[in-house]
This record gives sequence, C-alpha cells and structure tokens, in this order.
Amino acid sequence: MTRTTKTSPSETLRLALPAEVARWLEANDAVLIDVREDFEHAEESIEGALHTPLSAIDPGALRGAHAGRRIVFHCKGGPRSHDAASRLGGAGESVYCLAGGIDAWKAAGLPVKRAPGAPRLPVMRQVQIAAGSLVVLGVALGVLASPWFLILPAFVGCGLVFAGATGWCGMARLLGAMPWNRPAKSTSN
Repeated sequence: MTRTTKTSPSETLRLALPAEVARWLEANDAVLIDVREDFEHAEESIEGALHTPLSAIDPGALRGAHAGRRIVFHCKGGPRSHDAASRLGGAGESVYCLAGGIDAWKAAGLPVKRAPGAPRLPVMRQVQIAAGSLVVLGVALGVLASPWFLILPAFVGCGLVFAGATGWCGMARLLGAMPWNRPAKSTSN
C-alpha cells in the first residue's frame, strides 16, 4: 500500500511499504536505487538494488534508463531517499521512497546481503567512537595541560552540528575510505 504525503504545497511524496516494493521488484515492475554512500552500501544492501549515491543522482539518465518502470529510492531511514525522489519526481511520474529505508526493509523480515569483507563495525558507530574519543581527549588535555586543547572538542562539536544540519559528515567519509572499511576484493575466477 502506498501512501502519499504532502511535504509542501507544491510537492507530493509517495511512500511505498517494504512488502509492496518487494512485490514490485519480483514482478520486475520497479527499480530500487540505493542512494547511500559507498561505505554504507558495502556494509549491507538489498539484493538487486542499484547503487547511486545521492550526490551522483542524474535525473535525466535515471528517467531514460528506467522508462516505464517505477523508480523507488532507499537510504538508511528515509531522508536521503526523499531528497532523491524530489529531484526526480514530477507530475504523473512513478517515483517513490521506500518508507523507512533499509531499516524498515529489515524490520519487515526481508533479506539483505552483507559483503564477506564488509566492516564489522558500521562506519557511523566508528564516527561516534572517534568523535567521543576526541572530545574526551581534548577535555582531559584542556584540564591537565593547557586550556588551548579545549579547541579540539569545540571543533568536533561544530563538525557534529554541521553533519546533523546538512547530512554530510566529513569524518564518516574519511573513515569510510580507510582500508579496514573497504570490502575485500573478490578473487573468484
């Protein structure tokens, strides 16, 4: 069952529930596009979903490549897929968001695949550990060595506020590029 939600007077967002999207995919009536970053997609993904990070969405290319099929975007929880759908959506077009993203897909008991070499600890948890460690270190050094070290937790706090406000996290991108977060290369012949 799809739901239509008014997000503004001129914009309508169509949400599709995971079970419905699974039926569409099985019938080859839809294409599912994962708009998460590379490191997120490497951790886990929905079988058959195409991967195009939100920053690389090309509305014209998507329309041309998938003419006549429903286009369903998904991310982790929903906000980025909404952004992608609003870039592509127009009057009468079959553009949807997977309601609740991959989290709702898993909660509905639908399968996801994990790459064999996928990171054991999700990148966003690594960000939390790194940011928390930098704050603790900065405060400890600020108390014990010099108040100038308090710049470090202030910088981390500003970065977190920026990430929350924009959806872009530099630390996540940096950690996502680290060797331990890259999926192992397949050696099949």
